[in-house]
Amino acid sequence: MQNVRNVKLPDPRLISGIVQTAVFGGAGAYGLYHSLFNVEGGHRAIVYNRFVGIREKIFAEGTHPMIPWIERPITYDVRARAHQISSHSGSRDLQMVNITLRVLTRPDASKLPTIYRNLGTDFNERVLPSIVHETLKSVVAQYNASQLITQREQVSLAVRSQLIQRAAGFNMLLDDVSITALTFGREYTAAIEAKQVAQQEAERAKFIVEKAKQDKRSAVIRAEGEAKSAKLIGEKATR
Repeated sequence: MQNVRNVKLPDPRLISGIVQTAVFGGAGAYGLYHSLFNVEGGHRAIVYNRFVGIREKIFAEGTHPMIPWIERPITYDVRARAHQISSHSGSRDLQMVNITLRVLTRPDASKLPTIYRNLGTDFNERVLPSIVHETLKSVVAQYNASQLITQREQVSLAVRSQLIQRAAGFNMLLDDVSITALTFGREYTAAIEAKQVAQQEAERAKFIVEKAKQDKRSAVIRAEGEAKSAKLIGEKATR
């Protein structure tokens, strides 16, 4: 019992100092960790401040400081992304057309604060389908169904031109626009197939007529040759 009584307890001030050091050190490390943010390659970031809202500065790739608990980063992928969108439209001659468009799009990195205020981070899903449908309906209505097939490149250029203008109004950049599929309604497809069959039958009939003419010419030439031969033989026999 006497040994237990003689054991010296640590100085309370020392324990208090250790606890304070651990607490403040942990808080400092936590604050330092949350005072930095990283922007990965191919991305850009903007910062939201609880007091002033979205800051206008755009942060490039790398590590950047921010005020912990007051600011938070919002990151955008500024690389081109591919989207495939299908639309059902009517041609000038009232034929229904199914068009699939492939679009490579990316946000205008210099307009990220405006994009976030107006559209948020899911700007592609909010904007792209509507402007693609609107553009395709506008362009397809200017062409007949047959022209959509024979002038496909011209149609694609018209779609690209209008779509780039529409996307620019939402601070979006389009790197490529192409028509990947173009099909028509069952009625028009059946009419095209029937026309192709009729053309094939007409070509076959034309071939048969031409062959008959050739056979007739060959028969006439052969008969003339036989007549000349008989005449020559008769002349020789009379001599």
